[in-house]
Formats: sequence, C-alpha cells, structure tokens
Amino acid sequence: MRTKLILFVIMFTAIASHAQQDAQYTQYMYNTININPAYAGSRGVLSVFGLYRTQWVGLDGAPETGTLSVNTPINNSNLGVGVSLVSDKIGPTNENTLSADLSYSIQVSAESKISFGIKGSANLFNLDINKLNPADQGDPQFQDFSSKFSPNIGAGVYWHSDRAYVGLSVPNFIETNRYDDNDIAIYKDKINYYFMTGYVFNLDHYQYIKFKPAALVKMVQGAPLQVDVSANFMFNDKFVAGLAYRWSASLSAMVGFQVTDGLYIGYGYDRETTRLNNYNSGSHEIFLRYEFFSNKGKMTTPRFF
Repeated sequence: MRTKLILFVIMFTAIASHAQQDAQYTQYMYNTININPAYAGSRGVLSVFGLYRTQWVGLDGAPETGTLSVNTPINNSNLGVGVSLVSDKIGPTNENTLSADLSYSIQVSAESKISFGIKGSANLFNLDINKLNPADQGDPQFQDFSSKFSPNIGAGVYWHSDRAYVGLSVPNFIETNRYDDNDIAIYKDKINYYFMTGYVFNLDHYQYIKFKPAALVKMVQGAPLQVDVSANFMFNDKFVAGLAYRWSASLSAMVGFQVTDGLYIGYGYDRETTRLNNYNSGSHEIFLRYEFFSNKGKMTTPRFF
C-alpha cells in the first residue's frame, strides 16, 4: 500500500511541477487579474472574462482549467474591485479557488497610473478516490484528501499607461500542505512570484498596425524558472495574431478578434518542445471578454492588454 501511495505522489508531483504549481495560461496578458489584484478596475469599465484551457490533449489525467472573473472601477473613486473563480483539474484531483480583489490607483503622470492591490482567496481541494486503483479506494490515507479548505492572501502592484504596463505580484503568501505525513507531501501550494511587462508600438502613421511584445516571469521554490515571451500584432484595432514561447516548454500560436465594441474572443494553441510532445496532441485555450460601457460610449483609448 505504501508503494502505491509513493507512486501516486511521484505522478502527481511531476504534473504539478511542470505546471509550476499555479494554473498556467498562454494568453496571460488578458487574464492578469488572476495573478495580480492591482489590475482590478484598470481598464476603466466593467469587464467580464471567461477562459477554458485543456492541456496536453490525449494524455490521461492532464490538466483542465476554467476561469471566470469580473472586475470594475468604482465610480468617482480611485478604487477597483474584482471577483474570480478558478477550477483546476489534474488527474483525480480538483481545485476550486474563489478570490476577491481590491485595488487603489494613483495618477503618477498625465498618461499613467500605478495601482496597489490585495487579494483574498478561499481554496477547496478534493481528491476523487473513485478514480484511483480500486485497491486503494478504501485506504484511510486517501480519505484525508477529500475537501481540504484553505484561505490565502496576496498582493500586487501594477503600473500602466495606454501603451505599456509593468506588474509585480504574489497571489498567495501562505504555503499550504494538502497532505503531509512527515515523509511526503502529495501537494504543497508554494509561494509564486510574478513579473510581467509589455509595450505597444505603432508601426504605421495611421496606427493601423500595432505590435506588442510582452513577457511573464514566474518563480517558485523547487521548480524551474518559467519565462513566457510573446509577440502580438493588432490590425485596425480588430484582429490580433501572434506567437509565444514558454522557455524550454512550449511554442504557441494566438489569434483574437474584436467582434463588437464590447466583445472580444481569443484562441491559443500550444505545442510542447519537450519529450512530452510524444504523448499528447497539444494544448488548447479559448477565452471571451465582454465589457460594459457607460453612456459616454466605448473606452476612450482602446488598450491592447
């Protein structure tokens, strides 16, 4: 029985380590609020965002992630608020995290602001023992994995103008052991540190073509440094196409389309550059963002992030 438990731990840890603990996103630049609470309200409108990601298609037990978030500025104040729900499935495990964000913005120049944010979250971790080997389903050690609740707090800072952004954040300050018997920990939620930045270049006089390089750096103890770099082109403020590279992990293609002033949809496809490529057909990610504008009309300066 002990041997089977250790084998399960090794399998799960391998998946969690590759995923860098927190759920990963190819189109992170549109999903900033999940990693940085200071982003709440920064777009100046009520913004609703939904994303679904299926990773390593064809690999049994591969991660699946669903995200839903809403954030908005509070009228006539420097405050922004947001709420988000993330559901992350890996093998027989399922995590659901509900978060609330609060930000405070300061105008630092005529064209830029800096925001400070805090995040409070509640996580529910569950192991479906029915998906384990039948011989292990009655093991009391596995019963202890069911419905583990843990709260957490996080913080971030986010500077942005209409053309550039820089963010630093730690979504979770509290490390949590899902299971620990002094010998092994099947899942340890460690502190993740994020740095992200991007800049928008106008490539023609009429601003018909815009180019935005961006980067996300993620650091967590006990896992390799994760570096994501991307390059996106936007045409006529409507169509977006680009490529992304996750260092020593995957190459991605991304497209997006501004269907209406409020509705934007995007799709990303990842292909592994590691040996894992031999065991899956890639990863897919699709998202929708809808924004509600005031009576003044659409955003004064549409942003590429």
